[in-house]
Amino acid sequence: MSAYQVLLYYCYTRIENAPEYAVSHLEFCKKIGLKGRIIVAEEGLNGTVSGSPEACALYMSHVKEDPRFASLEFKINDCDAHVFHKMHVRYKPEIVHLGVRGEKALDPNKLTGKHLSPQEFLEMKDRDDVVVVDMRSDYEYNLGKFKNAVTLDLENFRDLPQHLHKLESYKDKKILTYCTGGIKCEKASALLLENGFSDVYQLHGGVVKYAQETGGVDFDGELYVFDGRIKVDVNTVNPTIISKCFICGTPSPRMVNCANPECNIHTTICESCGIEYDGGCSTPCKEHPRKRPYNEKGYYPKPAIDYV
Repeated sequence: MSAYQVLLYYCYTRIENAPEYAVSHLEFCKKIGLKGRIIVAEEGLNGTVSGSPEACALYMSHVKEDPRFASLEFKINDCDAHVFHKMHVRYKPEIVHLGVRGEKALDPNKLTGKHLSPQEFLEMKDRDDVVVVDMRSDYEYNLGKFKNAVTLDLENFRDLPQHLHKLESYKDKKILTYCTGGIKCEKASALLLENGFSDVYQLHGGVVKYAQETGGVDFDGELYVFDGRIKVDVNTVNPTIISKCFICGTPSPRMVNCANPECNIHTTICESCGIEYDGGCSTPCKEHPRKRPYNEKGYYPKPAIDYV
């Protein structure tokens, strides 16, 4: 058994006392030694945490004891150490930010796409009457995506409503959506259904579960994750690298932030260019007076603000 585990999860369920729940949830997580990032909203719970197998088991048991989270599914990965520096629980209006609120707010418990198991997704994705759509941001799919998937040039998930028109030509096809762990597709597929797409599906458990159950076949590149690992391997069947160094164009899966905090671009920079530019993404960034010391990994945790 590995020394640590990572838990990825979400659950759309009504939480009437969301701000208060966030406070008590943070206290419990700290008490058992977890680290991570959790979002609490009236619409549900969304989190990624890491801890010892014992702490993770205790956390999962604690959450599942609450009837509001009876349907919650944990995706579990082994790791060698904590993948977060601190434990944060934050109250927000949404557990994944789409910005469609009020009377137009989407409730995945009332409307969402048909869930496909990883095996069902694998069997359907290459059919002529199907189009696979990536619902993630550009920096995510530039690192890795399903072979032949349609991407929407999203800087942020909240931009999705403005990009739906790019899928108009596929309204006569089955739309198979996917994201990292499944949470974005709950709302994305609902949005598609509300906008006239009649045959919409989503990969249940996202790429994380797909990798565990199928070996990640036909996922090109690597999977971006929102923790200290930055990326993880997915495909053990027919792996390849699709991302290229922002500076020199050499194929590389090495995701970093520019060491210049005023730039902070999140992109792929190969190890050689990382050394040559001392962590910057250009000569001006390399020479910038506020440039952070290059830490070789190229990951600079943001200061925690506005967290409970």
